[in-house]
Amino acid sequence: MAEDFLDNELEQQELIDQPQTDVGGNRAVEMFFRSIREIETGSLAFFQSKTRLNTPGLGILMPENFRDVAELSNQCLSLFELELRQALEAEKKFKERDFFYKWVSVYMPPAYLLERGAEQRMLNYVEDNDTDPNRICFELPLKLLTEGSVKHARVIENLRNRGFHFLLTGFGGSNSPLMKLSEYPVDYVMLSQEVTMYIGKNERSNAAVHSIVEFVGGLGADPIADGVSTANQAEALFEADCRYVAGNLAGKYTLERYVRKRN
Repeated sequence: MAEDFLDNELEQQELIDQPQTDVGGNRAVEMFFRSIREIETGSLAFFQSKTRLNTPGLGILMPENFRDVAELSNQCLSLFELELRQALEAEKKFKERDFFYKWVSVYMPPAYLLERGAEQRMLNYVEDNDTDPNRICFELPLKLLTEGSVKHARVIENLRNRGFHFLLTGFGGSNSPLMKLSEYPVDYVMLSQEVTMYIGKNERSNAAVHSIVEFVGGLGADPIADGVSTANQAEALFEADCRYVAGNLAGKYTLERYVRKRN
């Protein structure tokens, strides 16, 4: 699948140049959103986005099918700006529906942090859309910890000083370099679903989860547990001082137009 996607450069460029083009009645670049909730109150805290590509030749492509391939070229930079525009549109619509939440996330490829003028472009985007930077959270992949640099960390800090938030995803699994997290000043860390799977196995596994949550919090970031599907898991995480959960218990991904308040 990845090789086919990379070879079909004409189709990829068409998706970037004409993001509003319909493919089978759907947007070529389509964003879905899910709720991240506070454990203690069950209230909505954040919206996390996920993007899929609808292509005429390759069908539906999910992030795991196109992210790594797109990041082999500058294509990921153009795609990010398209996703950011849609996230800003969604943020406005969520506010119009009287949702109370802190931010909407959008995936940012680490390469964007190295682009000249990236900080100013982000400020221009939110100013043009009359959006508070505090309402936007840039979602970064785990590979930042192994492939990132001092410049990545510096730009993250600069954008945070401007009001934007940063969320690192997939942390705490078997492939996570724990100590590298200290080099990147992110606001939030989404724990790998592997962490949630350890809850309730035995006392040692519960202690391991507690230690990871404490480690993240000790670096000044708020941990968010992913893959949470039961109230028992949420209670155990709350006891470990994790405040936020994502997963089936909090809400599934859905298109912006279908996101409505719970009755």
